[in-house]
Amino acid sequence: WTDRIRQVKILIVFSAVIIAVVSLLVSHHLTVDLEAEERSKMEIWAEAMRTLNNPDENNNLNLVLKVIKENHSIPVIITDAQGTVQTFRNIQVKGRKDSLSYVSSLSQRLIRQGRYIKIAADTGTKSDYMLVCYDESLILKRLEIYPIVELGIVLIFVAVAIFALLTSKQAEQDRVWVGLSKETAHQLGTPISSLMAWEEILKVTYPQDELIPEMDKDIRRLQLIADRFSKIGSIPETVPCCVNAAIEHVVDYMEHRTSRKVIFKKDFPSHELIVKMNASLFEWVIENLCKNAVDAMSGEGMISIRLDETDTKVGIEVADNGKGIRGKDLGNVFRPGFTTKKRGWGLGLSLAKRIVEEYHHGKIWVKSSELGKGTTFRIEFKK
Repeated sequence: WTDRIRQVKILIVFSAVIIAVVSLLVSHHLTVDLEAEERSKMEIWAEAMRTLNNPDENNNLNLVLKVIKENHSIPVIITDAQGTVQTFRNIQVKGRKDSLSYVSSLSQRLIRQGRYIKIAADTGTKSDYMLVCYDESLILKRLEIYPIVELGIVLIFVAVAIFALLTSKQAEQDRVWVGLSKETAHQLGTPISSLMAWEEILKVTYPQDELIPEMDKDIRRLQLIADRFSKIGSIPETVPCCVNAAIEHVVDYMEHRTSRKVIFKKDFPSHELIVKMNASLFEWVIENLCKNAVDAMSGEGMISIRLDETDTKVGIEVADNGKGIRGKDLGNVFRPGFTTKKRGWGLGLSLAKRIVEEYHHGKIWVKSSELGKGTTFRIEFKK
């Protein structure tokens, strides 16, 4: 599925690039052709102006006037040899107090750009001439902007298409993990019930056996795990809970079920930190982080759990002195299915992220990690 998504994204981007390039080329050719056509029209218009200024009995003045009046789109400014504006056409000056100054500065700009045609006067003096300055028509200006607009639309289309693909992928993954979690809870239900029944029989048969209380703890643990899995995919109930006590409960459980070479160090404030949360799911998150830390240390080292707070947030940091995470893997640690263990499912951190961010609206991330020195995860909840 991931390879398919990647191929579709490449295809979308490639298609967008082709559309953009073709659009730019076509628009460029159209712009060049239209600009050449406007230049040709201006030359005819300038010739008509020259004819009008130097009338001859052989010239058809009606035709000349018609040519001049037919220009309804190309902005034109006529200046004398000194650059003084004589007249202008198709330039919007309505509402401007300094219209003449505006037209004059526009004519100077057009002259600097070389967008003018020189008309010599009939006096025979080289210094006696007029300049027909012309600007791009509104159609040409819009045509120049069109590729940018089209490129923007294509980029928006690409962004929306890729976002839709990623959202679809995420939704499908969510459905798979939710279904897997609920099915796991369902499958655990029957054997747990059977174990509870056998436990009661053992209590009656061997009431003084010291192993039965430990068995009871593990059965209750299985019940808790099944309950946690059943809550994935539904909105869990959150109530104000003591973060200190929840972590203490996890540490107490982990200390009895990990090697004695694993040391748990707690750095808690003297007062209780209260956060609105689902204690069962939160304990699952801490337990996952601790189990990953134990695996990273190969069953020997120190796990430090620190609590801190600000006016608006409560922070939890779980650090180990294990092997650390490679830099290239940091972006994937919370991705469903990603694992560096030979028999891992890659679900622990993915579920932890879902529990913290989706169910409790908090944040979880890798605060720091260094190969050979260890990793620190940080969780933040709003008060």
